[in-house]
Amino acid sequence: MLARLNLPHQRGSAAISLVERQMLVLRERHATLEQKLHELIENGRANDTIAERMHRLTRRLLRAGDASAVIAALEISLREDFGASRWVMLLTDPAYAALAGQPGTHVRYVPRGSTDLKVFETFFESARPRSGQIREAQREFLFGAEGRQLGSAALVPLGERASLGLVAIASHDTERFVPTMSTDFLVRIGELVTEALTARGA
Repeated sequence: MLARLNLPHQRGSAAISLVERQMLVLRERHATLEQKLHELIENGRANDTIAERMHRLTRRLLRAGDASAVIAALEISLREDFGASRWVMLLTDPAYAALAGQPGTHVRYVPRGSTDLKVFETFFESARPRSGQIREAQREFLFGAEGRQLGSAALVPLGERASLGLVAIASHDTERFVPTMSTDFLVRIGELVTEALTARGA
């Protein structure tokens, strides 16, 4: 029966035996499994890379002697390891207002309750990282005119329920921060920076 049994084949009008058809199915399954394995390996490598970058950030923050050094350590890591073209720390806790008076444009202080923060209302309510295209009003508030040149961004809450404020990380690359990306490492960055700041005070 096997010798006489033929199945139509989509690649042509000819017929192939059941055994040949089964071999084709097995090859297709094998190719699918290989693709999945390749994706798993690539994801593993990407996770290893992120873990190494987080480790370097942690070491830099541990070496920081005061809040100013924490800002400097964060600057190095965001620029060298996390592909930040621009970044801003927006602090809303008055205990850290003095940090905004230091040289550089990375730290700003806006008291919680200010109407300027209205554009971040839903972010502060959720207190969860966001990535992708941020709203035009948010981009302009954080980065000014240079914001028009930025392709994607991530907003990272600082403190419990974003009580200290946020860190905004932006890139010229439109694919650097996308809505579908995992935000676990953004959560970790927020936690590390929060602990470093609160441990050293303003």
